[in-house]
Amino acid sequence: MRKYVKEFGTFPDVTVMLLILFVCASLTAPHILSLGTWVALAAGMLTYATSEYVVHRFLFHIQTPKNPFMLKMIKRLHYDHHVDPDNLKLLFLPLWFSIPGFILYGLIVFLITQSTSLTSAFATGLVAYFLYYEWKHYIAHKPIQPRTKIGKSIKKHHLLHHFKNENYWFGVTHTSFDKTLGTFKENKDVEKSPTARNLEKRM
Repeated sequence: MRKYVKEFGTFPDVTVMLLILFVCASLTAPHILSLGTWVALAAGMLTYATSEYVVHRFLFHIQTPKNPFMLKMIKRLHYDHHVDPDNLKLLFLPLWFSIPGFILYGLIVFLITQSTSLTSAFATGLVAYFLYYEWKHYIAHKPIQPRTKIGKSIKKHHLLHHFKNENYWFGVTHTSFDKTLGTFKENKDVEKSPTARNLEKRM
């Protein structure tokens, strides 16, 4: 396990996000006894837990763009990950996608709260959950056996998303939205898709 933790933590994009988390947490620590801080932390985590599903389903799985630039972008963000699921360079979200999104979320929170401490707490929760997402995604594609029943189920269904049918099982850290929005099925109830490994070929 130690080698996997090292590989994960030393991947450049992950390392940068760990540093960002450290900065955000340092700004949040002086306000840790405030109830508002804990609410903002939870809001940040909930925001990423929600966007995990929304972005995966409605952006990463859009129909193949006709525009060459958009196609190149979506291929890097997700299509190529389906082609080569275990390629580490395609496994993690690139900084050029993640950081602008976090900045946008942070600006929205600051405009609403007018508070730097609440915004930093929100950012801490957001980035912390993002790194949790990246770790769970990493585990799903590595020969690591999760210890809990929930962890095993999440890994199993993520791999079904890649190798059985790309139209189901969008959650990576949880199945709440899949179960709520009808994209969670039992394996036996789903037909094998011919385009699960190549989203670009979908009609």
